[in-house]
Amino acid sequence: MEYLQQRLLQRKFKPEPFDVYNLHLLVWKKALAFFIYIKLIGISSSLNDYDRRKLEVFNVINIFQLFTGILVPVIGLMNHKALPANAWMVACLPAIVSFMVLYLNHKQLYLHALLSYFILYPFFTCIVYLNGFNLGLELYFILYGVLAVFFLNISYMLFTIAFSMISYFVLMVIRKNYQYQLASVNIDVYVFNQILAILFIYYGLYLLKKEITDYQVKINAKNKALQQKNDNIVLQKNEIGLQASLLQDQTEKLTELNNLKNKMFSVIAHDLKSPIYAMSNLFQQMQYHNIPAEEVKSTLPEISKDLNYTIGLLDNLLLWAKSQMEVNMVKPETLDLSVIIKDVCQLLRLQAQVKQVKLESKLEGPLLVHADKEMINLVLRNIISNAIKYTDKNGTVTVGAHQQDVFIEVYIKDTGMGISAEAMKKISENNYFTTKGTASEAGTGLGLILCKDFLNKNKGRMFIESQPGIGSTFSFTLPCSFSNS
Repeated sequence: MEYLQQRLLQRKFKPEPFDVYNLHLLVWKKALAFFIYIKLIGISSSLNDYDRRKLEVFNVINIFQLFTGILVPVIGLMNHKALPANAWMVACLPAIVSFMVLYLNHKQLYLHALLSYFILYPFFTCIVYLNGFNLGLELYFILYGVLAVFFLNISYMLFTIAFSMISYFVLMVIRKNYQYQLASVNIDVYVFNQILAILFIYYGLYLLKKEITDYQVKINAKNKALQQKNDNIVLQKNEIGLQASLLQDQTEKLTELNNLKNKMFSVIAHDLKSPIYAMSNLFQQMQYHNIPAEEVKSTLPEISKDLNYTIGLLDNLLLWAKSQMEVNMVKPETLDLSVIIKDVCQLLRLQAQVKQVKLESKLEGPLLVHADKEMINLVLRNIISNAIKYTDKNGTVTVGAHQQDVFIEVYIKDTGMGISAEAMKKISENNYFTTKGTASEAGTGLGLILCKDFLNKNKGRMFIESQPGIGSTFSFTLPCSFSNS
């Protein structure tokens, strides 16, 4: 040593102090690596997660039993004068079983390893006792029964538990006297064996409980994730169903609008150009021929009637086209419905006078509603104009309104020809049709369809009551301005 120190001093090297902490850390890392290696013996990708966990626990139990199976005989051999050496050689048999089990797991012969453990371990323990040695190993029979519940299927489990319990009963209850009693020879080793068996049982139960708990936690997590996926699938399915429903509704609306468009083009092609051609012919006759003023004057009522029809038709067509082109064309505001009704009645008073129909209004002061002014104006014009159109000479058309809770109700009552049951059915089904008025006034068949559509867009509803030959009452509701908030 002095020579080595001198050589180090000569080379100007100083010996490094021995680092106990790093040595302990290195030993711990090596032991941990070895423990992980033992746990992973025989693990393959073909195993599912649950079987992999069971195999890890099985490997750990066997490596501990391998060490103790070697340690106990070694301790006994140190005191070989008390017991014959063959007793401790027999005691080495369990260690051989654990080694064989680990080897079979390494070869991925999992069933062979399980059967070897649960059959040979109790069998060799029985051999130890049958050779007359009571080494304090009886609690291991209980360990085998506990572990069998976790590792084996029902048939193997029942066989193993029965074998272990019968062996325990025969060896410890029936056959009580043994040639060599370790408790009387070496109480320390006997107690050590008993404590070791208890620790194995406790550790086995702990590992089983831990693995079952961890597995349940993992299963619950998977179930939760699966439930979340199922909920997402249901949500997506509902969204798809909702989208399909919306698509179907849109398809039906587009089909309805397309049919209405075709009807409108038919009206434009026939009803709109007919009065214009008639007026064009009249003006050409007046331009190229000397027509007496009396004859021209006699045609003015008919021309006025055609012009009124044409104006109404154009109003309906233009506003309908505007409502289809503008997605958010409804612009509700606070309106005094009594003012709008008075304006519309004033506008249609000439039409009523020509037919000698009395047009009167019954209003209860300001009636504030929340609606689109242009749409409600058209609704009133159409319904009041229709009431005049289908009312005979000297008849009456009454327009009134009153407030009911959170909405305003407007009614237009006439003493006209009424509506037949067939016509009422067509109106309720939104079918396109037209009829002549009491003075043979033409109709477009679009008015009521537009009225119902515009009232619906303004959160209103239309109601019709009619008796043929007595008259009709058209009424509709609109929300009050204060109820909208």
